[in-house]
Amino acid sequence: MAIARQVLCLSAFLSLPHARSEPIRYSVAEEGESGSVVANVAEDAGLAPAQLSARRARLASEDGRQHFRLDRGTGRLVVAERLDREQLCGQSGTCTLPFELLLANPLQFFRVEVTVEDINDHSPVFPEQQVTFKIPERSDPGSRFPLEGAQDLDIGSNSIQAYSIAPENEYFSVSFGSRRNGDKYVELVLEKPLDREEQAEMHFSLIAMDGGTPPRSGTTQVHIVVLDVNDNCSGLHTGACMLASQAVGQSPSAFIIDPVSGEIRLTKPLDFEVAENHELSVRATDGGGLSAICKVLVEVVDVNDNAPELVVSSFSSPLPESASPGTVVALFTVRDRDAGANGKITCALEDQLSFSLRPAYKNYYELVTVSALDREETARYILTVTAADAGSPPLTTTQTFTVDISDVNDNAPVFNQTSYTMYVRENNVPTALVGAVSASDADVGPNAKVTYSLAPAHPAERPPCSCISVNSENGHVFVLRPLDYEHVRQIEVSVSASDAGSPRLSANVTVRLVVVDENDNAPLVLHPAQDSSPPSSELVPISAEAGYLVTKVVAVDADSGQNSWLSYHLLKASDPGLFAVGAQSGEVRLRRPVTERDAVKQKLVILVRDNGRPPLSATAALSALLLSDFSEVRLPHSSLATEDEGSSLTTYLIISLVFVSVLFLASTVAFVAHKVCKRKELKGGHVLYGTGNLQSSLAEAANAGTLPHAYCYEVSLTTGSGNSEFKFLKPILPSLPPQHCARGGGADDEQDLPQGPITMEDVAPDNPGTLSAEPFNSLSFT
Repeated sequence: MAIARQVLCLSAFLSLPHARSEPIRYSVAEEGESGSVVANVAEDAGLAPAQLSARRARLASEDGRQHFRLDRGTGRLVVAERLDREQLCGQSGTCTLPFELLLANPLQFFRVEVTVEDINDHSPVFPEQQVTFKIPERSDPGSRFPLEGAQDLDIGSNSIQAYSIAPENEYFSVSFGSRRNGDKYVELVLEKPLDREEQAEMHFSLIAMDGGTPPRSGTTQVHIVVLDVNDNCSGLHTGACMLASQAVGQSPSAFIIDPVSGEIRLTKPLDFEVAENHELSVRATDGGGLSAICKVLVEVVDVNDNAPELVVSSFSSPLPESASPGTVVALFTVRDRDAGANGKITCALEDQLSFSLRPAYKNYYELVTVSALDREETARYILTVTAADAGSPPLTTTQTFTVDISDVNDNAPVFNQTSYTMYVRENNVPTALVGAVSASDADVGPNAKVTYSLAPAHPAERPPCSCISVNSENGHVFVLRPLDYEHVRQIEVSVSASDAGSPRLSANVTVRLVVVDENDNAPLVLHPAQDSSPPSSELVPISAEAGYLVTKVVAVDADSGQNSWLSYHLLKASDPGLFAVGAQSGEVRLRRPVTERDAVKQKLVILVRDNGRPPLSATAALSALLLSDFSEVRLPHSSLATEDEGSSLTTYLIISLVFVSVLFLASTVAFVAHKVCKRKELKGGHVLYGTGNLQSSLAEAANAGTLPHAYCYEVSLTTGSGNSEFKFLKPILPSLPPQHCARGGGADDEQDLPQGPITMEDVAPDNPGTLSAEPFNSLSFT
């Protein structure tokens, strides 16, 4: 049979309050085939078919029975099973099947009501297939004989509309209708007196006809027995009684009647929830065959024997921690099969601040959030809902909801330190492990998986240098190449820890890499200068006392810490007992006073050593000149400083000096000897002066007047220079005769020459004069 569908209400709204306040109503004829389309509920609810699948749309009912199903692809509501209105709703005037269209993410529902329309699928049925009446032959016309009416499970126009007799006869007719109290009756009416002698018995059919299209009918056989002369008809209180009908919805065995006393008794307990009342028909028949029918209405009084029922229609778990307040977690209905106060239900949520209950629609309740959730604080909630009726004593039912809170990426990684300081020794091996950073994430799963990387200190900057690397998995920090403390003391980089959530969250921390100094630099002497030039000479007066500061050795070390702590030591000296060096200050002082026995030239070698492990050192070479008077020093400083016994250059200079000195002495001796010879010759000839006796060059000089007076000639020989200088000084002996200017001598006379500087007393003892002396083997003559 085709389904007659009528949409009674298409007003549905996307907002949840509207959807609850006005249900979506449809009607469908009973006995529809499975798969028959009722309506497109998605369109009527204002939903796109794609939303149905995405939000896992489904249907839910209070009793759990699924009379309809939802086609998510099209949004159509179709019949899931054959609908029998009489089975679903009995004789109720209306048959409405309520259910909910539920959607998740977020939880939302639409109330839907489908009314099942009655069709004429049941025929009238009489309680008995045959009814026998015994009627006295002298009964008056118009006498009425009550009948048990037929029952039709259909309602409205499809129920019983008329009764008739077939075949029709002249003795009886049928009358039916409703009394003031609404009860329906069916009676046989005697139309004319009966005559037993003419017809002792008669048979006909009583037909009940409904108003369906096409109409359906039910028949019972009526047997009339005509009694002879029976003038007395007993009332209901006399004669035999019997139970002639059954209660609607109750088995006949639930009641029995005593045929003599008329007492009605129960054969089993009654259930108010099955039938609230029972209607019984009682027929009383006397011995003369006359009968009467009455109805007995049994009302069942409810007792509180049913606890409330809590039926969950929808429940969402886990619930994301980002769910906003007011998010629906569960939707459920409560019902109690008892009546009155016994069926009045109240619901309560026990000891919970983050969730609450609120009425939704009729007997529907929602379990909703009332505050923000934090999985890191509470990962699971156990909610207990208690439903209690108002009976005495009250009956309760509890339902537990376990709500797991799912994680969202709302926590960035957190480092276990605000900053990190790591140390690496300089000259490290490549890929040296210097430490590790560690960060944790309060989230779970991918949201808590932390990876590490180098990051710029500021977004606009480029990543740091490539000398540092961070393992992305465990945060180990490596130095990729050797570092030099003297070039870089400290490196700062920013390390980023990122989770795997979407979107990613990250945090940065500063890692300070401190380069630890190694003793890889020897001390450097700044003073006295130790370059390729000869070492400098320090002047020390002979009168200097002990403690006299000769000089100060200044040195530095490129290392740091104890590696740069320097100490000074006297490594070598011409006279070790004459000098002392301050271990910390580097000051070179006299250990004792200078004596005449001390050599004029003193050489020292100072050892400068650091405090590293192992220690490194350097040496500083310097010389000191012990002088009686600083004004005697006339040679350039560079000439005095060139004598260095420790170098080959000094050796060559000494050899040159010796050669020049010998040559000069030989020339001097030859010259003096020549002068002496000339003097003897002059004495023998009694000639003091004569140009003929002089060498030509000297005669020319005398004639030219270049030697009118006696002059002092100074020949200075210095060690290291190899040069002789003749300097013409001012006249010191103007009246000195020529013969007194030199003293002759042979080769043997060379041994009588004074050692050291030659003074005027040595050359001309008769006329002592002034002769300046140089400290190094200077020879002066006049």
